[in-house]
Amino acid sequence: MAVVGAGMSGLIAARKLWRQGIDVLVLESADRPGGRMMTETSPLGSRLDLGGQWVGRGHHRFTALAAELGTEMFPMHTPKVPEVVDGSGRIATVGPTMLAVSAVLLAWEARARRGAPGKWASQTVDEWLRRVPGRKARRLLEVLVSVSVTADLDRYSMHAFAEAVRYQGGLTAMLSTNGGAQESLIVEGAGTLTERLAADLGARLLTGHRVTSIHQDDSGVSLRTASGTVRADKAIVSVPPPMSARISYDPPLPASRAALEKNTYMGSVYKAIAVYERPFWRERKGHAEFLLLDHPGGAVFDTTPPDGPGHLCVLVAGAEARELDRLGTAGRSQALLRRLVPRLGPEVLTPVSWHEKSWHLDEHVGGGYAALAIPGTTDGYLPMPSQPVGAIHWAGTETASEHAGYIEGAIESGERAAREVIKSLAHTAQ
Repeated sequence: MAVVGAGMSGLIAARKLWRQGIDVLVLESADRPGGRMMTETSPLGSRLDLGGQWVGRGHHRFTALAAELGTEMFPMHTPKVPEVVDGSGRIATVGPTMLAVSAVLLAWEARARRGAPGKWASQTVDEWLRRVPGRKARRLLEVLVSVSVTADLDRYSMHAFAEAVRYQGGLTAMLSTNGGAQESLIVEGAGTLTERLAADLGARLLTGHRVTSIHQDDSGVSLRTASGTVRADKAIVSVPPPMSARISYDPPLPASRAALEKNTYMGSVYKAIAVYERPFWRERKGHAEFLLLDHPGGAVFDTTPPDGPGHLCVLVAGAEARELDRLGTAGRSQALLRRLVPRLGPEVLTPVSWHEKSWHLDEHVGGGYAALAIPGTTDGYLPMPSQPVGAIHWAGTETASEHAGYIEGAIESGERAAREVIKSLAHTAQ
């Protein structure tokens, strides 16, 4: 049995198969396991996530896995609502801008609940937002949507966004910390889970083995890599559709699966963590959660673990994440941190360390958080299809029936794909 990709879904699938006594081999193109999860250790000894990290409300599989693997969860330190900052000024939580934004969000959620299409099928978010009166209101909505889905807003349809909102249970669930998708964190880092899963698999996991082609015949599959060919009864492909499109298939995939790979793309996201001796901002204002409206727009979160040191997490998404690629590391850190000086003080400019990752530059992942549908198509809406194609099964967070796009969804999809294979093998053996 072969698994393509050593992200969370692939590792979970492999572990379940191995525990059922099925010989399994995981083939990963990168030189590390983890996929869209990645944890580093700061000079102060704290663990920090440069990839997926949050445990949301209702993420029971993620919570159970974290406990099983000996890690500790802690709640986010967060205000009731984030502070919205435009330049050096703060936008009042009650006022024309926020009233306009609230009206738009309510309208979006109502439309999502009753089904979107109409003009929204091909109309992009960028086109829709041009109708919103007020520069600040438009800009706040741009940042909210961009950070939520990591899409280029001129390449993301209102229909796709509405479907994502409906699927995730509303905008509150998508955007909130307390009670939402960003409720808790793991002290040791979420990436520690994939590291420990990979360690348990040992020699059953091969990094640096990119699968370039999969050939099916009556007796199984042959997966070709730069290091040779692997023969297996079945394969689980756990990478997202835009990345599985890099694999050639013989015989060709059905038209519906080929369309899914053709009509999706990976989001663009830049993530950074600034590490400080202590979370000094809690002494000054009690919190450090912001939406930044000036370019590049983004979000800032206090992800400090219990007892410190201080962690400030910065997210920039979409086209503005790629704009940061033109700057060096020092330029990016200063461009992002200097805007926090009026809110947090000059100490914010001198972190002990700065950790960053531009996921859209990662050739093995392609971007994040998840695959997105191009405008005018419905092939990439969540959850994405996972119907087996002969001996090939599909996993990945995008295919989850619950919490697709999150770590929780990756775990669910890995478990589901493994169950499919186990059932199929048992049927074949009869």
